[in-house]
Amino acid sequence: MSARLLLQLAAILGGLGVAIGAFGAHALRPMLEATKRFDTFETAVRYQFYHALALLGIGILWALRPELRSLGTTGGLWLGGVLLFSGSLYLLCFTGITKLGAVAPVGGLLLIGGWLSLLLAVRQL
Repeated sequence: MSARLLLQLAAILGGLGVAIGAFGAHALRPMLEATKRFDTFETAVRYQFYHALALLGIGILWALRPELRSLGTTGGLWLGGVLLFSGSLYLLCFTGITKLGAVAPVGGLLLIGGWLSLLLAVRQL
């Protein structure tokens, strides 16, 4: 992973967050409310956005401080966390397969691991 890749991933996750969030809030809202999954959907979008912004931040930090190579680990953990956490919640909302909810905590652990990885990386500053 590189600073450039982190910035590209931040742009992709942020752009998809806007598109998915808008689609859910407008086109899918009646279905999400009928299935009582609107709050779940909003949580998935929110966490995706938080971590898109976080990826942007560490991408910029890494570009400015290339010696902080461990930021690549942070980015990888966050990307995996978003894919598993938000992805499983999106799938749960769209498919109704409740077993997918069991994947979200694994994604959450990866997100937490990313924050711990960031803590370790910036101790070098």
